[in-house]
Amino acid sequence: MSFPTYAVSTELDAVNQILSSVGQAPVTTLDLQNPEVAIVLNTLREVSRMVQAEGWTFNTERHYELTPDSVTGEILFPTNALSIDTNRYSHYADYDPVRRDGKLYDRQNHTYEWSQAIDADIIWYFEFSDLPPAIQQYITARAARLCAIKMVGDKELNALLGEQESITRAVALEYECQQGDYTMFGFRDGEDYYTSYQPFQALRR
Repeated sequence: MSFPTYAVSTELDAVNQILSSVGQAPVTTLDLQNPEVAIVLNTLREVSRMVQAEGWTFNTERHYELTPDSVTGEILFPTNALSIDTNRYSHYADYDPVRRDGKLYDRQNHTYEWSQAIDADIIWYFEFSDLPPAIQQYITARAARLCAIKMVGDKELNALLGEQESITRAVALEYECQQGDYTMFGFRDGEDYYTSYQPFQALRR
């Protein structure tokens, strides 16, 4: 049985959607020699990095172990990581990692050397085709508004695309709330997470 692939969007799909938003004809390939395609594609990728850097359920991974090199004691900063921090429940205020020279630097102890593996929370960067459809739509709408500013400069068009951006942002946040199972009582993987009463848990409680 075959399944429809309409939910999967590529950079080419997004570029053509943006081009149509600014009144341009669609293209069949991502030819960077075409100045309009280059502007749109670069804007799309820039917005994708910005949106993913916010940290969503799909690209945030907690309790990810990073192991220092056995010789140098250094930890290379993953090239597809947007941010790394130590897990608060595992390390508290022991370390303060930041990216420097392609490596993980500990501002707390002023060193590149790590004496042990660290339990990290990482926000990853993914290619556009690997993003959830709701996030793809938001990124595309946001990039379309920015491209309209760069390529057209029409205030009315900017306002219309701004409305579309707001709608897709709301859809993305709805997706995030459903996928994240957020609660005012904390994260499920945290030691201070509160589990409310449920009848089948009576004996455990």
